[in-house]
Amino acid sequence: LLLLIARLTRRRLRFGTAWPLVVIGATTVAGQLIGLSFATPRIGTAMAAIFVGTIPLFSMLIGQVWGLEHITPGGRVGLLLGFAGIVLLVGFPAVPVTASFVLGCAASIFGAVSAAVGSNYAHARLRDVGSWEQTIGAFLYGGLMTLPLLLLVPVPATPTLRDLGLLVLLAGMCSALAYVLYFRLVAEVGATIAISVEFVVTAIAVGVGALLLHEPLSW
Repeated sequence: LLLLIARLTRRRLRFGTAWPLVVIGATTVAGQLIGLSFATPRIGTAMAAIFVGTIPLFSMLIGQVWGLEHITPGGRVGLLLGFAGIVLLVGFPAVPVTASFVLGCAASIFGAVSAAVGSNYAHARLRDVGSWEQTIGAFLYGGLMTLPLLLLVPVPATPTLRDLGLLVLLAGMCSALAYVLYFRLVAEVGATIAISVEFVVTAIAVGVGALLLHEPLSW
């Protein structure tokens, strides 16, 4: 979709070296979305969204370790409060704690760490590559990496036109256009601040899961 839009608008694309885009595809796209997709059916939309809220926390820690960002005293307090909030939200689930639930939580953490690693890597190594190129490269390589998983988890039924339409909508709005804005923010303000938008994602997804999907959410 992005290549088509770039061609129609005569946007010049300069991808540079492929390897950094492979890393972004493996982490920000493949790792994050595999973890999220695996976890959501096991722990629910609301609980999966809560784990998404840990991405800025992991990003702050990784940025500090890699020397990309400095955590202020206020940031340390925020980090502790954030982890305390996750403990409250995940430590007292409204569903039975089964082996499948624990596995889903572990997959969510894997996805969150992958997203945080990829964002910091993009900030460190891809400052001279445009957000369009980063998004196209990341989803191309990430898609190629996840494609063999269809052999392990085949599509349960032949996709209908509605299914394909929803996939195109998700790809265009939630992936392509959203990540163009996201990678631009990463380059301009840093990984942690850019990825803090996930807090809003968490709030919206928890509300949708509880109100529209009738998923249990304890006080």
